[in-house]
Amino acid sequence: MKFALDLTIFGDLADPARLANLAVEAESAGWDGFFLWDHLTTTHEPEVTDPWVAISAIAARTERIRLGPMVTPLARRRMAKLARETVALDHLSGGRFILGVGLGEHDEAEFAAFGDEADRPTRARVLDESLALLEGLWSGEAVSFHGEHLQAETGPFLPTALQQPRIPVWVAGLWPYKRPLRRAARWDGVFPIKAGGGFEQQMTADEMADVQTYVAGERTSDAPFDLVHAGLLSGDRAADEALVQPYPEAGVTWWLEHIYPGRMSLDEIHRFIRLGPPRTG
Repeated sequence: MKFALDLTIFGDLADPARLANLAVEAESAGWDGFFLWDHLTTTHEPEVTDPWVAISAIAARTERIRLGPMVTPLARRRMAKLARETVALDHLSGGRFILGVGLGEHDEAEFAAFGDEADRPTRARVLDESLALLEGLWSGEAVSFHGEHLQAETGPFLPTALQQPRIPVWVAGLWPYKRPLRRAARWDGVFPIKAGGGFEQQMTADEMADVQTYVAGERTSDAPFDLVHAGLLSGDRAADEALVQPYPEAGVTWWLEHIYPGRMSLDEIHRFIRLGPPRTG
């Protein structure tokens, strides 16, 4: 099981240079990944930065860790622009980019307020079309796409990504709802969050095993597939090593340490990162 950090982009962390510095620290301390939330606004803090600019800075300043947005709501993105951005980041990082996707939150504040679709069932259909179109744009072939919500007629988008057959896509969704899991089964990983659990509540190993079992039953490919857990370590090394032990057996391949608003001060984040991840064996 690999360990990554999953940080907000609000308040003290609303600074691409600061986030890049933290990513350098994380790489040095032995973390395997560094992921950022993707929001336009928030009720938690008045200051918000752009995660894609920050990810670019992180890609340029690190050499080993995986990186990406966790997660970006495709319903408020243009797929042609996103295809260019993701492939550029894949090249800039030397093939370390992972795309996390989902419906998004804050229907009024982040969608309706900017003239985007706030209805969740509609956004779910847009998400499915967006993924299909994005895969076509990544293919290096001409694209002819005519969906209910999205249209495209274009020649090849080149270059293609360094990672083949495509940039890995992790799909987020609320547990125990099954539709997000069925969607994720068609891609490269699933990132379940407990519905109504709040930031402070994490999925148990048994719940993650249930996700793994369900998704495995929906898979039609034997390609590698990631089960991604939003975890909450304490910083007590012995306690954390005991906490994480059941998760690899449940099928979890990535532990994303959830640094949510108000959880730690900036100094505490620095100290936590420098501790490095716990051992699992």
